[in-house]
Amino acid sequence: MPNLGTQTGQFEIAPISLWRRGMNGFVTLAAGAAVVLVLLPLGAIFAYLIYKGLGSINWAFLTQTPKPVGEAGGGMANAIAGSAYVLAIASVMGVPIGIGAGIYLAEYGRNRFGDVIRFTADVLNGVPSIVVGIVAYGIVVLGQGHFSALAGGVALAIMMIPTITRTSEEMLLLVPNAVREAAYGLGVSRWRTTLSITLRTATSGVITGVMLAFARVAGETAPLLFTAFGNQYWNWKMNQPTAALSLQVYTYAISPFDEWHRQAWAGALILIVLIVASVSAVRIAAGRGMLKGAN
Repeated sequence: MPNLGTQTGQFEIAPISLWRRGMNGFVTLAAGAAVVLVLLPLGAIFAYLIYKGLGSINWAFLTQTPKPVGEAGGGMANAIAGSAYVLAIASVMGVPIGIGAGIYLAEYGRNRFGDVIRFTADVLNGVPSIVVGIVAYGIVVLGQGHFSALAGGVALAIMMIPTITRTSEEMLLLVPNAVREAAYGLGVSRWRTTLSITLRTATSGVITGVMLAFARVAGETAPLLFTAFGNQYWNWKMNQPTAALSLQVYTYAISPFDEWHRQAWAGALILIVLIVASVSAVRIAAGRGMLKGAN
């Protein structure tokens, strides 16, 4: 047999052809360019927000409530707290329901009822956010007789559920059946296997789906116009209107006052920073938890 390349033990390895090396380099370069194209819009948006809004961010902006028209100063402290409050309400309602529905679809949903749930989740994912806000208005606001933080949380939770459901299902389906069969062979019940083994294995993917849904609804304005409505003061009651960063930015952006326009840019920057920080913190915490569990 002729020598085809470097000999390792009793085997001879054929050299990689120039065409294959070139194609590998081309595909690697194309993948890197695709990553740059994905990150470029985010970088451009973030840079422009820093340019327009960083100068208006100060201690007063982060700690004070809005000032009346014509009075200098003021801030969006109540809106920052209100956004966190409404998102917390939405997460408490939407995350457990979404993950539970995803578990059902992955483990028990191979039937007609499961197909109906999948179809409903897919359709709900495409419903415009303003329509969700109108639905929450009809269900919660009209029932209460007034706007409230609870109504805003319900609207955002409705938007979170389908994304979390479908992502959780896909992540759980990626867990090999051999893992489930090994647990069954040890006498572990099906529900315990699902919660303690299958779901734990897919934790990273499930958390990614939750963060995707959270990031999607964190900057929504249209649903909150019909539900939370906004507030110029502090509010910690679920049955009262509350401020939110997206609402405050919208209100200031459409106003004719230059001072409010500057604060709108600052509020948009704060909103982006809070979203990125919260998503990154959860991902880091989840990653450390996975490493500890593996060790």
